[in-house]
Amino acid sequence: MKNLHNKKILLIICGGIAAYKSLELIRILKKNSCHIKTILTKGAMEFITPLSVSSLSNEKVFLDLFDFKNEAEMDHITLSRWADVIVFAPATANKIAQLSNGLAEDLATTVALASNKDIYLVPAMNVRMWENKITRTNLQKLIYSGYKIIGPDIGEMACGEYGAGKFCDPTEIANKINYYFKKLEDNKQFKALVTAGPTREYIDPVRFITNRSSGKQGYAIADELQKNGFETMLISGPTNLKSPEGVKILNVNSANEMYKKTIENLPVDVAIFTAAVSDFRVKEINSDKIKKENLERIDVEKTKDILDYTSKHNKLRPRLVVGFAAETKNLDQNSRKKLEEKNCDWIVANDVGNKQIGFDSEYNEVKIFHRNKEDIENISITTKEMIAKRLVEKISDELKANG
Repeated sequence: MKNLHNKKILLIICGGIAAYKSLELIRILKKNSCHIKTILTKGAMEFITPLSVSSLSNEKVFLDLFDFKNEAEMDHITLSRWADVIVFAPATANKIAQLSNGLAEDLATTVALASNKDIYLVPAMNVRMWENKITRTNLQKLIYSGYKIIGPDIGEMACGEYGAGKFCDPTEIANKINYYFKKLEDNKQFKALVTAGPTREYIDPVRFITNRSSGKQGYAIADELQKNGFETMLISGPTNLKSPEGVKILNVNSANEMYKKTIENLPVDVAIFTAAVSDFRVKEINSDKIKKENLERIDVEKTKDILDYTSKHNKLRPRLVVGFAAETKNLDQNSRKKLEEKNCDWIVANDVGNKQIGFDSEYNEVKIFHRNKEDIENISITTKEMIAKRLVEKISDELKANG
């Protein structure tokens, strides 16, 4: 488990008979040179003691949100920022319910709510609790929000019943976390370029042609690529969005500027073209504001097609080219046509006529079209962050499979 070396893991132990198995998990992680900090919920202290946990982790154990000494240092923030990954093991039905409803009732749930890191849940509960529709709904909400699940196993419970809900073997949990870090390390070999947002084609000093693109989907993809280890460049048209942490960003205005910056930063392993680039620009930008009576006619010319140029370039073409298509009708037909004409590997298409998704929305729903493949992948309506997670996971797998 070499990928665990020097990783910082925040282990949150919840109340349940499986809590004692978390001690073995700590031992395995420490053996593999992890730095471990722990939070014990009140329920967990009914099964194991802070002293036993501290003895194995060689660290202070955090217990209660309203401990004055702890919260004077804002532990719910510092702990979430310290960790490379957060693991709830065991994760009880009650804690899953709290997390799925965004509650901040104790240090454990407050840390999760304040976290900007990936969070793993290792469920452990009675089989009937695991199969309960409410528990399943709560888990789906958390998966939808980006939580990762390990287990549970099927077996005999402490209560004597048999079925799903058994705490995973601690070695398996450690292996899953090791694989998580391995994927991040493997992705460091890849360079990614993302274009996002609208472009502005000026008519005169005060007027320009643009579109409704907010840039949210492209920014989410760039952020997710960086979080997954990719060396990421974001070329962005004008937006009001915060730059993703760790991503190198180049701000541009016009389609021509975006074209030049894209070419300058090729080759890369994967290029994702989410930007809504203007198809036309004014032939001659007027140096003074054009009076209304002279605005009856504007001469335009086509802009350079960044996606088309990149996909068809013999030397600069990335290993994987992903184009985006915003359609209002005939989505399948138009996306297939764009896939062929632009020589893309994938086209990610959405129906921007649907007011629930697309422009200005926090949500999206996409179809993924593949070159030389008839099957269409569907990602049902979800947050743009979750769309980004799904796409980046697919991109990572594709590059490794064809590496």
